[in-house]
Amino acid sequence: MDPSLLLPTHQPASAPVPAGAPSPSPAAESARQPLYRRLAEHYQGAIQSGTLVAGDRMPSVRDLMRQHQVSLSTALQTLRHMEEGGWLEARPRSGYFVRQPRRSVIRPVQEPKSLMAIDPEQYAGIHEKVSKYIALRQSGAPRIDLSGMTCAPELYAVETLKQAAMRALRERPELLTSAMPHNGNATFRQAVARRALHHGMRIDHEEVVVTHGCIEALNLALRAVAGPGDTIAVESPTYFGLLQALENLGMKALEIPTSPHTGISVEALELAVRTYGNIKGVVVVPNLQNPLGCIMPDEHKDKLVRLCEELRLPLIEDDAYTELADGSVAPSSLKSRDRSGNVIYCASLNKVLAPGMRLGWMNGGRWHERVKMLKFTHTRANEEWTQVTAADFIASPGYDRQLRRLRQLLKEQRERMAESIAAYFPEGTRLNLPNGGVGLWVELPSQVCSQQLFERALAEGVGVSPGAIFSNSNRYGHFLRICCGHPFTRELDQALRRLGSIGHSLAGL
Repeated sequence: MDPSLLLPTHQPASAPVPAGAPSPSPAAESARQPLYRRLAEHYQGAIQSGTLVAGDRMPSVRDLMRQHQVSLSTALQTLRHMEEGGWLEARPRSGYFVRQPRRSVIRPVQEPKSLMAIDPEQYAGIHEKVSKYIALRQSGAPRIDLSGMTCAPELYAVETLKQAAMRALRERPELLTSAMPHNGNATFRQAVARRALHHGMRIDHEEVVVTHGCIEALNLALRAVAGPGDTIAVESPTYFGLLQALENLGMKALEIPTSPHTGISVEALELAVRTYGNIKGVVVVPNLQNPLGCIMPDEHKDKLVRLCEELRLPLIEDDAYTELADGSVAPSSLKSRDRSGNVIYCASLNKVLAPGMRLGWMNGGRWHERVKMLKFTHTRANEEWTQVTAADFIASPGYDRQLRRLRQLLKEQRERMAESIAAYFPEGTRLNLPNGGVGLWVELPSQVCSQQLFERALAEGVGVSPGAIFSNSNRYGHFLRICCGHPFTRELDQALRRLGSIGHSLAGL
């Protein structure tokens, strides 16, 4: 037991206060309270200061009696009083534990203020911003890294995958020495085509191209519909890797206002097409958008697909996160609404299966043959061993069990982290709690520069992603993306407390 948590065991009795005498001091008032209340306030102070954090076990009734020399009745009253006040939770046969702070009143992230897209001619490049961010993060080597969008290793079914990989090599050792079709292993393509049925898509496995993660699929899709100098519409904010890909390909990004609740504004997209003319395609993450975390309502998906078909505007769907959505019924895809081949569908197993396998896949719609040719000339085929391993697992009942387990763990982690952010971050902070996924998009008070917060936090061993890297504009300089892929621990709670403290300092509070 931390000695700082011990109270003096004997308090002098307080004398009656004569009429007309000055009001007693706070210390005197405290001394007049029942002993169980004073003991409770002592431990509440320890929780507020961070000496005790969510999940810590409180001293038992017997320990309270011994450490503070109080009666059984006082010890019980102390614990029950703190439980009633929301400070503790009782666990059967385990005792009392510090509970997660009750969520402060925290408003959702604001809607975009304008439907006007950012003029692509004002594009200033993002490579320098992102390169600085990546270099700082790598050199800082944070102890608590909340910047990526992957889960902790222990959340993945590593042992099951290991067994599947060993079985694949034992049964087919030639996987390491033989070439394979450039569009991928047939068994793997059949497995992902069957999974696509869960999202309302009917895709022939011959129309599946295997890629190195979703980012290669997006690169292939962009090259299939556009060339250097062309303009592509994207959500704002959007994943910085997409902005990098566009810049690498010599293309311009036209940022379309995107709601943190309903996704890309279809009205703003139509306005942008009418205004700027020669837009060659649009990239959208309809389910668990990165970084916002929103899921586009079905009626918005219907409108978007119809609009793009009417305008003959190629629609590139990034669907890397759908399997992480809460609930047993997955959100529907844009591709499931495609009747003309106008949707290019890109997906990945990196988030749900194993990041190290770098497995993605795509269906090129009416550009499918061009996508196959681009894949062959760009990187040739993916490693067949990993595809056979993944196909084995995807086809087994264990895959759905793993997904249910992963979704539940991520939901618990998101909720606990959101509670801590609401409790520790400065007044004026806004936050959406998404229905799935790995991240939280946090809007800080406007005077807080998230780049400064990122750099100061990194110096203290905590990594986050500053909002500026998710746009070519300066709209998101007071936002943060925080990853929720790690189990909630005392150390993680302290890291969020420290982020909040830095935020208070930068806000001048």
